[in-house]
Amino acid sequence: MSEAPRTLELTIDGRKTQVAEGTTILQACQAQQIPVPTFCWAENLTPLNVCRICVVELEGARTLVPACSRKCEAGMKVQTESERVKLSRKLVLELLGSSVDMSLATDFAALAKQYDAHPERFGPRSPRAKPGEREAAHAGHHHVGDGEHAANMAQPKKVDNDLFVRDYEKCMLCYKCVEACGTDAQNTFAIAVAGRGFDARIATELETPLPDSACVFCGNCVGVCPTGALMFKAESDLREKGEWDESRQKVSDTICPYCGVGCQLTLRVQDNKIVRVTSPADHSVTAGHLCIKGRFGWAFVEGGKK
Repeated sequence: MSEAPRTLELTIDGRKTQVAEGTTILQACQAQQIPVPTFCWAENLTPLNVCRICVVELEGARTLVPACSRKCEAGMKVQTESERVKLSRKLVLELLGSSVDMSLATDFAALAKQYDAHPERFGPRSPRAKPGEREAAHAGHHHVGDGEHAANMAQPKKVDNDLFVRDYEKCMLCYKCVEACGTDAQNTFAIAVAGRGFDARIATELETPLPDSACVFCGNCVGVCPTGALMFKAESDLREKGEWDESRQKVSDTICPYCGVGCQLTLRVQDNKIVRVTSPADHSVTAGHLCIKGRFGWAFVEGGKK
């Protein structure tokens, strides 16, 4: 019989709390209903502490620490909204907003207002490259006017399949898609971070088109993307037409009909058409992850090919 985990006591924002050994600071805050913002964290993925928006101040520590991955220790004194923390979050929000289209990122606008973040003070974002410009620049024989190197421009939107769209102008390099494609969920390893510095980007091996890569189109990368860089094609098409309207959408839960595993599906429906399928991250069967059939195989519900 395994022993119960040891209990630790720490102080968060002046309040003493007890947690089980192995609990992260973020989990301790969530248990106390203390809000800590996150972008790269997800309850069904391994914390990578990439975005740094969740940093908190720990008494005695030289630097701010990422709440999503730092484990609680006995006697810790944590501040989640100190002036140092607020200044750090403000700068993170400004740097992200000045370099990436965060218009569809959950809570970004509210957080920018809360922390008085002004991304525009860093200047406009890099223009979007035209198809082929980045590749030509990497080959060393193409430059864009005004001295702008194409490799440093935002990637053009990639539509190379009928299931989902990749718009890396919205990619904040949170690595969540890489983790979902890797050991945390699918174990396909079709995508990874390529390049360095300003040229860092999510890519397939040798920039292979997605249908020719190792991708199995499970869409788990789409399911964890926090910014809309990866999006159902049905949703993307509606947004481009200006017809995406969540006020007209119905959300309902059902069970995937394809096999006996029992995966729960959450359907978002607009005008009697399914426009997005997800699964709850806390579901005991899926942990938020699905296969290609569960996430995309619903055309038969609408009486034929989409």
